[in-house]
Amino acid sequence: MGPGALAQVLRPLTLLTHPDLLVGLQTSDDAAVFRLSAEQALIQTVDFFPPVVDDPYTYGAIAAANAMSDVYAMGGEVLLGLNIAAWPEDLPGEMLGRIFAGGADKLAEVGAVIAGGHTVTDDEPKYGVCVTGTIHPDRILTKAGARPGDRLYLTKPIGTGIVLTALKREAVAAGHLDEAVAGMLRLNRVASHLAREVGVNACTDITGFGLAGHTSEMAEKSDVGIRIAAGATPFLAGAVEYAERGMVPGGVGRNRAHFTAEGRVRLPADLPRALDDLLFDPQTSGGLLLAVPVDRAAALEAAFAREGQPLWPLGEVVEGRGVEIVR
Repeated sequence: MGPGALAQVLRPLTLLTHPDLLVGLQTSDDAAVFRLSAEQALIQTVDFFPPVVDDPYTYGAIAAANAMSDVYAMGGEVLLGLNIAAWPEDLPGEMLGRIFAGGADKLAEVGAVIAGGHTVTDDEPKYGVCVTGTIHPDRILTKAGARPGDRLYLTKPIGTGIVLTALKREAVAAGHLDEAVAGMLRLNRVASHLAREVGVNACTDITGFGLAGHTSEMAEKSDVGIRIAAGATPFLAGAVEYAERGMVPGGVGRNRAHFTAEGRVRLPADLPRALDDLLFDPQTSGGLLLAVPVDRAAALEAAFAREGQPLWPLGEVVEGRGVEIVR
C-alpha cells in the first residue's frame, strides 16, 4: 500500500498506547518494541509480499531476510519466526514447500527457527514472516535519534524495485539480477552489530518507501533536516539504465507524490528523471540508513572495512526540516 493511503488507514490506531510499549505506531518505526522487564524487551514485526524472483526457494529466503531486517534496524537479535502465506489452489504444494524451506534456512543462518505459521488460499501467492526478537530496553535504535552534524551512511545500493521490474519485463541482464538477488539475500545483522559497536544516533532500513521516503521519516521523527547527495548514492548495476528505459514500478510514483508534498523531500530541478525515480524506488530487503555523530564517523568506516562490509557516505544531518537532495 502506498504511504499516503497507509497513513489514512493507520491514523485512528496511533492513539493506542501502553506504558510498556516502548516503540509503536506513534514513531512510524521499523518494528514494535514491548518491555518485558528492566533488562529485556520484545521486538515484533511482520512483512510479506508476492514473488519477486522466479525461484521459489530464493523468493522465500528474500522474504525472510526482508522481514528480519526490521529487527536488525532496531538493534535487536532474531529469536523465531512464524510463516504467513497465501497460496493458489492451482499451484503445486511442493513449490510452497520450497518457499518455506528458503525462509527457514535464512532464519537458521542466525540460529533462529520457524516455529509455525498460517496459510490461506488466494489467487496470488504471497509469503512472509512474523519475526520475534529481543533487545535491552535501553539500547533500542530508532529513526528518531538523528542530530544536526551527524553523518549519514547507507549499507546497500539502491535499485531493487527497478531491477525486479526489468525482470518482470524479461529485459534484465543475468549479472544485474544476480547482484540484486545477492544484496537482497544478505542480512543486515553484521551491519547492525557494527552500528551498535560504534554507537549510532539513528537507524532505519530502506524498504517500500524508498531511500527518499525513509530518509524523510528519519528527518521528521528526529525533527531535523537531512541533506543527501544524489551523486554519492550507490545504485545497483543496471538500475540507472533500466530507469532511463522506463522500467519503473508503480510504487515510485506513489512514494514521490506523498513524500514531495509540503516540501518533505526537495529535489533539484535539473536532477535526471532516472535518478529521481531511483530515490523513490521501493526496495526489497534494502540496507540500513545510519546517522552517526561526526566524531564517530571514521570509526564506523573503519569497523565496516575491518569486517569487509560495504558502506557508503550519503550526506549529513542539518538544522531545519525535511530532506534536501543535491546533485
